[in-house]
Amino acid sequence: MEIRQLRHFMAVITHGSFTAAARAELIVQSALSTSVRNLERELGAELFDRTGRRVVLTEAGRALLPAARTVLAGTDAARDAVAAVSGLAAGRVRVGTIQTLTCVDLAAELAAFHRLWPGVQISLREATTPELVAAVRAGELDLAYLAPDTAELPEGITAFATWYEELVLITAPGHPLARAGRTLIKDLADEPFVDFRAGTGLETAVRRLAAHCGLQRRITCDVTQIRLLVDLVRAGIGVAIVPRRIGEDAGLPCVAIRQPEPGRTVLLVGRAPRPRNPAAEALLGRLCGGEPAGGAAVTVGAPGAAGRPGGRRPPAG
Repeated sequence: MEIRQLRHFMAVITHGSFTAAARAELIVQSALSTSVRNLERELGAELFDRTGRRVVLTEAGRALLPAARTVLAGTDAARDAVAAVSGLAAGRVRVGTIQTLTCVDLAAELAAFHRLWPGVQISLREATTPELVAAVRAGELDLAYLAPDTAELPEGITAFATWYEELVLITAPGHPLARAGRTLIKDLADEPFVDFRAGTGLETAVRRLAAHCGLQRRITCDVTQIRLLVDLVRAGIGVAIVPRRIGEDAGLPCVAIRQPEPGRTVLLVGRAPRPRNPAAEALLGRLCGGEPAGGAAVTVGAPGAAGRPGGRRPPAG
């Protein structure tokens, strides 16, 4: 059994198909499929059910998964140690993010990091907050941007910085609410809504806000991509509640919501007070404004929690 085979096995699980896994591993699909087949031959069992459109783990595959994660985590630790000795001339940093991240220009931050350490490979994954938390705890991600729906993080997860994002109502151009410029939650009872997919931090924040204010929303369409949500609002199928920057970047009217003023907290998290991966520690220092990792660690909701430009601290009270 080779480390490469286990990495290919995990890539299929992470990306959901042999095609996507091969693309992520930068090899042709036939080579990745052969690698997994050879692993199955060595173990004497099929690891994936390939009869459907999406590959599914067999019982044997599920049994292998914890051991594969452990072996690869150990391999990554060894690679990280070598990278530290070589001054980050090589290595890999794995970052997760919610799809609706707006308080940080992540593309610009990663580009700046790449200019400093061009030999470090950056792996970026978009997922929901529960999926990101699980990946951080499993060691599959070094850092992740989350929008948690509770005040406390799971055990073993450390928050390094926090941001507060204002949520606004976006509408189609010419909508009566766009001309008003502000609204109350209770006045949205007759508005059709476009909603983001269930289980995301944004959907949870909006659903809880509506429930708190007694608003029974009429959902005309729910989507899995924020760009599609924006396009549907622009087309007039409904309104939506999103972080302000999403509406501004799309050029749509952003209607301020009063009583209450809604927002959500975004956290940058990792597994330990200080990342053991040198590349992750270097990136964390940049994402936290150049402060050392140890000095940037904060508790969730602490008054000193702060982010880079674009975020706000929660309002007092």
